[in-house]
Amino acid sequence: MIAEVINVNEILEQALLYDFYGELLTDHQKEIYEQFMLEDFSLSEIAQGEGISRQGVHDLVRRCQKILEGYEAKLHLVEKFLSVKEKVREINEALDAYEKEGTDINTMVGEIRQISHTIIEEL
Repeated sequence: MIAEVINVNEILEQALLYDFYGELLTDHQKEIYEQFMLEDFSLSEIAQGEGISRQGVHDLVRRCQKILEGYEAKLHLVEKFLSVKEKVREINEALDAYEKEGTDINTMVGEIRQISHTIIEEL
């Protein structure tokens, strides 16, 4: 079960990397990578369809993963996106606390300003 969770997390991470940096891959790389990661084709299925070896598909997929990870290591766009997403969740929690628990409006405004300041600093 834990291996499945790790695998799902890796797939989600690779999908995010592809969403942010996929357009920087060549058309051929994009096609193969999408078939493997997004459409869940096996290496053999892709190899047969593309007329290349299974090992060639494997190598291309790994190379694409390294390329995407390299872009993230340099640009940190996914990291920033996830951080901003977490901060928006915190803003929503502050608003929910105000609506449901009757939190003081000045407290809520202060929290939201602090969170927004953090977002700006991180960008």
